[in-house]
Amino acid sequence: MSWVKRLGQAALVLGICLSSTANASELVNFSPELLERVEAKWGANAVKRLEAMRRLVEGNKGISETQKLKLVNDFFNLVPYYTDQQHWGVEDYWATPFEKLTTNGGDCEDYSIAKYFTLRELGVDDGKMRITYVKALDWDEAHMVLTYAPDPRTIPVVLDNLIGEIKPATERKDLVPVYSFNVQGLWLAKERGSGQYVGGSDRIGQWSALLERLAQ
Repeated sequence: MSWVKRLGQAALVLGICLSSTANASELVNFSPELLERVEAKWGANAVKRLEAMRRLVEGNKGISETQKLKLVNDFFNLVPYYTDQQHWGVEDYWATPFEKLTTNGGDCEDYSIAKYFTLRELGVDDGKMRITYVKALDWDEAHMVLTYAPDPRTIPVVLDNLIGEIKPATERKDLVPVYSFNVQGLWLAKERGSGQYVGGSDRIGQWSALLERLAQ
């Protein structure tokens, strides 16, 4: 599918409300009963992947944010890539970190979302991170990455599943930003700067559906 069509479809989902207060601690709050159900449905390796995420979060809250970025980026980039059609049998689906790890697969949206919520759980402030839709020039299609900037005046770095290295946005000439969001809001891209704030991220339907599943 062309990047133009995918971005157009993303724009069409604007308009559904969500709660911006999703509790990220649910990411690692796995009861024994839940893990038993996970093992029955997806196997012992799915439980191991969830336990690995729990150990990552519980054991690394005291390290630097730079270290957290690398740790989380490397962890989720190990998960195999599949398109939504291959993995879920639908054209577009945004998975929670739990869904991504138990099913052991996902696409660019799922990598970015999993990294965002895991870093949030590790104590990285929402205001420093944005889930960012871009045009990937080398692939001529829409793509999603996570960007991080310690303050609005600094150049953000890009956490991407296409390449393992975390690089400043100025070194990713292959990516053209379109819009970005987090639980605090939605921004339209303005060249490679922070963008123009256009309101709440409660206008993104797939985001709303994901947060509802995360809360459950």
